[in-house]
Amino acid sequence: MAEALVIRNLSKRFGGLRAVQDVTFSVGENETLALIGPNGAGKTTSFNLITGFFRPDAGSITAFGREIVGLRPHDICAHGLARTFQVAKPFGAMTVLANVMTGAFLRDKRIEAARQKAREAIDFVGLSAKEQTPARDLTTIDQRRLEMARALATEPRLLLLDEVMAGLNPSEIDQAVALIGKLSKRGLTIVIVEHVMRAIMAVARHIVVLDHGQKIAEGSPREIVEHPEVIRAYLGSGYAHVPASEAR
Repeated sequence: MAEALVIRNLSKRFGGLRAVQDVTFSVGENETLALIGPNGAGKTTSFNLITGFFRPDAGSITAFGREIVGLRPHDICAHGLARTFQVAKPFGAMTVLANVMTGAFLRDKRIEAARQKAREAIDFVGLSAKEQTPARDLTTIDQRRLEMARALATEPRLLLLDEVMAGLNPSEIDQAVALIGKLSKRGLTIVIVEHVMRAIMAVARHIVVLDHGQKIAEGSPREIVEHPEVIRAYLGSGYAHVPASEAR
């Protein structure tokens, strides 16, 4: 399997805080990888480093064969990496359609072409009935869908999803899991940060675990839920005997 993203010895400090320390992992093309760990483990900081919002103090980030450290966020997006944010950041007064068109303009500055591409992304995430709704009037799950649609409109090859299930009820989580499954079948490489473990088990085949900025484990869902250090630092003893059918 070709590698879509390769992280080598990635480190970032904020004053005396080591937010990310010597982290290494890779993601294969069309793979869904989950990045998990306690709050403050360095997950969102890692996303910010990958997408150019922060510059690492050390290490390399290669995406589809190109070193991207030092590139600006919009250049990294143009290279095929798009992201959602832990806190949804729509343009509240703008409609769903207008919000998604801002992503589509990355590839095509023609208004009609951008509108068509935006509508395709909106339809894919199930928001067509609300394309003229102001973003500020959307429910939590629909704001998550909007974030995904805007990212998809940039035509990414790799999508980074930062806690897209936060604040959702069980039924909405199931909808989000189904949507991520559709994205994977579309051929996208996905890296997801999430705390909802049943969702992680459903969508990811490979998991990287961070704690205090360091990688403490990496492996399949089954390996992770049985890993003593992961149980101690994050999952708790309740995950020590997860049935195989749930850990695949």
